[in-house]
Amino acid sequence: CHRPRPRARHGRRRSAGLRARLVAALAADDRAALAGLAGEAVAAFGRYGGAGAAGRPGNDGWSAYQTLGRLAPETLLARVLAALRAGAAGAGPDPTAPDLADHVLPDEIRRRIQGFRAMVATEARRRAAELRGTERLAERAVAPSTDRIDFLTAGRDQLAELRRTVHPLARKLATRLAARRRRAARGRIDLRRTLRRSLSTGGVPLRPAHRLRRPARPELVLLCDVSGSVAGFSDFTLLLVQAMRDQFSKVRVFAFVNRTAEVTDLLTRGAGDPATLARRILTEAKVMGHHGNSDYGSALGEFAERHLDAVGPRTAVLILGDARNNYRDPHLPALRLIAARARQVHWLNPEQPSLWGTGDSAAPDYARVVPMHCCRNARRLGEFVARLLPV
Repeated sequence: CHRPRPRARHGRRRSAGLRARLVAALAADDRAALAGLAGEAVAAFGRYGGAGAAGRPGNDGWSAYQTLGRLAPETLLARVLAALRAGAAGAGPDPTAPDLADHVLPDEIRRRIQGFRAMVATEARRRAAELRGTERLAERAVAPSTDRIDFLTAGRDQLAELRRTVHPLARKLATRLAARRRRAARGRIDLRRTLRRSLSTGGVPLRPAHRLRRPARPELVLLCDVSGSVAGFSDFTLLLVQAMRDQFSKVRVFAFVNRTAEVTDLLTRGAGDPATLARRILTEAKVMGHHGNSDYGSALGEFAERHLDAVGPRTAVLILGDARNNYRDPHLPALRLIAARARQVHWLNPEQPSLWGTGDSAAPDYARVVPMHCCRNARRLGEFVARLLPV
């Protein structure tokens, strides 16, 4: 019988202990404790490489990615919520206290987890700077271009910069697509017409005739999660589609958190003020029921029940969201019904594939019904939207 090595057992115990303390710190929103845990986690799991020549650092350093891979804070959502509910129950009824289920939302826990991830990244950079020297690190550090900024980790200034890139990106895509359609419009050679035309040149086919192609512009339906965790991704996608709407014969847009509402008119009226688009959708459209948690199953079911007439054989449906369903029923039959009516359905997920299926993610379930694509930045999104259009 194979037994784990003592070092491996110790590593698992240490990881389990850190995760338990992390649950408590996240539930309490204790920033000092979270910062301390970030330092401990990087020290325990983030070191890689070894010493270089003459005792100088070689290909060694500290890795936030390696640390977070061992700690997997994204999978702790249910445990944090359970800890919060247990704490509220133990404190007894308090008539002045807000209702925990309504006010401590999973999106808030995800925000705290994202903050902890940022602390780990900061700690890893600090240790790397000490190890290699700040000047050498600054020389090698290159900020990503705007179109490669990760939607889920972008700050407020980066999201504002992304919004400014929408129209230049749309113009570039439209120009490229127009040239592609001009080339494709000639179609294949029409042999019968070519031979008939060659009679005037003694049977030599000097001027080939082509079967003209007039590819129809597709209809587009967007179904967007506009909850806080993916609002930046949905906001940018809506603005890009708004800028490229002339490339489609018809565009209809539906937004949801746990209820689905059509917001096509809001998108049209929002052309002059893109920065407030997502906020206006949340305040003016009925996208939330009695709670503020994302519920993809409920939203898909309502779309299939009330808005299925928007989908037809020429329709491309794009579903935007991270598929984190807060452990509710994913309602796969509703998605199958939408897919059966549409020409094509694609799910664009801003999370990296290694996180699909962790915690409350229903991504693998949905991916068995429709293709799911990782779409983390503006470059990937633009490439995908271009592939939807006729060639």
